[in-house]
Amino acid sequence: MLLEEIKNIRSSRRELKNFGLTVGSVLFLIGLILWYYNRPSCPYFIIIGVVLVLSGWLLPTILKPLQKAWMALAVVLGFFMTRLILAGLFFIVFTPIHIAGLICRHSFLDLKMDKRASSYWCYRKESQYRREGSEKQF
Repeated sequence: MLLEEIKNIRSSRRELKNFGLTVGSVLFLIGLILWYYNRPSCPYFIIIGVVLVLSGWLLPTILKPLQKAWMALAVVLGFFMTRLILAGLFFIVFTPIHIAGLICRHSFLDLKMDKRASSYWCYRKESQYRREGSEKQF
């Protein structure tokens, strides 16, 4: 799945041009901010930014390997970050609910086994069919 996404990265001339202009502009702006705060690394960011902007504007095809690597890194980071964020969200939401259930001595799932029961099937009450019940289920 991850390799398939990496293989399907599009690298048309327009996308390469957008990549060069966007990443180059961001690096150039970072270089200007570093220059404003007198950081010694500012020339590196400015030079790389200018090179990317010029090559994206004039010769976008030479950016293809760099764009493929950059987008592959983005796909890998996106794969791991979505799982990390969803796991964190799961624990942030469900852990307090579980703790509240423990405090109130409430079991949200009926997990106790009854050896005398022949089945755990829950039958619903017989009722007359109404069309409104199918249209508005909740």
